[in-house]
Amino acid sequence: MAPREGSTERSAAARLVLLTLASGQFLMALDSSVMNVSIATVADDVGTTVTGVQGAITAYTLVMAMFMIPGGKVGTLIGHKRAFMIGCAVYGCGSLTTALAPNLPVLLVGWSLLEGLGAALILPAIVALVAANFGVERRPAAYGLVTAAGAVAIALGPLVGGVATTYFSWRWVFAGEVVIVLAILALGRRIADAPADNPSRIDLVGTALSAAGLGVFVYGVLRSDEWGWFQPKPDAPSWLGISLVVWLMLAGLLLIWLFLRWEARLVERHREPLVDPALLQNRQLTGGLTMFFFQYLVQMGVFFVVPLYLSVALGLSALKTGARILPLSLTLLAAAILIPRFLPDVSPRRVVQLGILSLFAGAVVLMAALDADAGAEVVTIPLLLIGLGMGALASQLGSVTVSAVPDERSAEVGGVQNAVTNLGSSIGTALAGSVLIAALTSSFLANIEQNPEIPAQVKSKASVELQSGVPFLSDAQLKAALDEEGTSTNVTQAALDANADARLDGLRAALAILALTSLLAMFFTHRIPTTQPRST
Repeated sequence: MAPREGSTERSAAARLVLLTLASGQFLMALDSSVMNVSIATVADDVGTTVTGVQGAITAYTLVMAMFMIPGGKVGTLIGHKRAFMIGCAVYGCGSLTTALAPNLPVLLVGWSLLEGLGAALILPAIVALVAANFGVERRPAAYGLVTAAGAVAIALGPLVGGVATTYFSWRWVFAGEVVIVLAILALGRRIADAPADNPSRIDLVGTALSAAGLGVFVYGVLRSDEWGWFQPKPDAPSWLGISLVVWLMLAGLLLIWLFLRWEARLVERHREPLVDPALLQNRQLTGGLTMFFFQYLVQMGVFFVVPLYLSVALGLSALKTGARILPLSLTLLAAAILIPRFLPDVSPRRVVQLGILSLFAGAVVLMAALDADAGAEVVTIPLLLIGLGMGALASQLGSVTVSAVPDERSAEVGGVQNAVTNLGSSIGTALAGSVLIAALTSSFLANIEQNPEIPAQVKSKASVELQSGVPFLSDAQLKAALDEEGTSTNVTQAALDANADARLDGLRAALAILALTSLLAMFFTHRIPTTQPRST
C-alpha cells in the first residue's frame, strides 16, 4: 500500500501546485476585464473622468508589455519561484493600493504600475515553473489548464465586476485579489523551483530597447481607435498627413530590430543576452508563438464584440451579459483538460488546426445569426464553438513552445511568449473596435442619407459631425441625446432605426475580420509539430 499512498500524495501535491499556478494566471487575466463594466463608477469614486480610468487600464497594459521580457530574465537570475513570489507580493501591494485609492494618481500607482510590474514577473515565471514541476508527458494538460484559467478569467470578468459594482463596490474586487494573492503565497511553498542558471548581470541596454520598442508599438495600437489607423481623425495628431499611430508602430518595430541586433552582438561577444536571437530561428518555437499571437488576437476580439452585442445592442445587465458568456468557459475548460487526458498521443498540429476551424466556425455562425430580431440566445452555440477552439489551442501551445528549447530556457521563452500574447490581445481589441466603428459609421450615414423622413440639413450636419466615427450607442442612449437636441418624433425614430441596423452591420464586420484572421492563422500551422514532445 505504501507505493500507492505515495503516488496518491504526489498526485495531490501536483494538483495543488497546478491550482496555485493557474490561480496566478487567473488573477493576471482578471484585471484586464473585470473593471470594464465599472469604469464610470470607478471614475466617480476617485474624482476623475472615464478617460482617466481608461488611461489607467491602458497604462497597466503598457507596463506589462514593456517589462515582460526583462521579467523573464529576472527569474533566470534569482530563481523562478522567487520571481513568482516577489511578483505576487508586488501585485498584492498594487491591488491593496488600488482598493484604497482616493484619487487617480494613487490608482495609477497601484493598478497600472505595481500590478503591471508584478504581472511582468509572474507570467514568465509560471511558464518556467510548469516546466519544472511537471514531466514532459504531463505538460500539455498542465499548460492547457493554466492558459484556460486566464481565458476563463477574461470571460468571467464582466460578471464578477457586475456583481461587485451592483451589490458591493468595485473596491471589493481588488480587496479580493489581495486575499487570492495571500493564498497563492501560502500555497507557493509547495512549488518546486526552477533554479537560476549561471547568474549574471541583466542586460540593461537590451532591457531599455525591448521595453521602449514594445511599449511604443503597443501604445500606438491602443491609440488607433482614437487617432485612426492610417488616415488621422479630426483633431488627432499626425505627421506628413499620416496618423501618429503608424509612426509609433514603425518606431516600435525599429526599436525592436535594434534590440535584436544588440542581443546578437552580445552573443557574438560571449556575453549574456536578455533574449538569444537564435531562439527566433527555432521553427517549432516560432510556430507556437505565431499561434499564440493569433489565438489572443481572435480571443480578445471576441471578448470585445460579444459583450457589446449583449450589453449595448440588447441592453442586458452586466450580470446577464456575464452569464451569457459562461458557455464559452465551459467548453474552453473541457477541451483544455480533456484533450491531453484522453488523447495524449494526438498530433499537436491536428488539434491546433481543428481549434482554429472551431474559432472560424463560431465567428461565422454568430455573424450569420445576428439580425434585428435576434435575442441573447443566439450567442450560445457560437460561444460553445469558440470556447472549444480556444481550449484546443490552449491544450497544446504551451507545451509546443517550451518543449522547443531546453528547460533552463523556459523563462526566456515565457517572457517572449507573454509579450507576443500581449501584442495579440492589444491588436485584436483595437482591430475589432476600429472595424466595428468604421462599418457602423458607414452604415449609419448611408441609412440616414437614404431616409426621406430626415431633412437635408440634418443629413448634412450628421455627415460632418460624425465623419470621425459614430459611437456604439444603445437605443436609450441615442434617444436621450436626440431628445436633448429637440429633434422631432419622425427624425428620432428614423435615427433609432438607422442606429439599430448600423450596430448589427458593425458587429458583423468585426466578426468577419476575426473569422478571416482565424483562417489566416491556418497558413502558419505547418510549423507546429505532428508528434507530442515525449514521442520524439
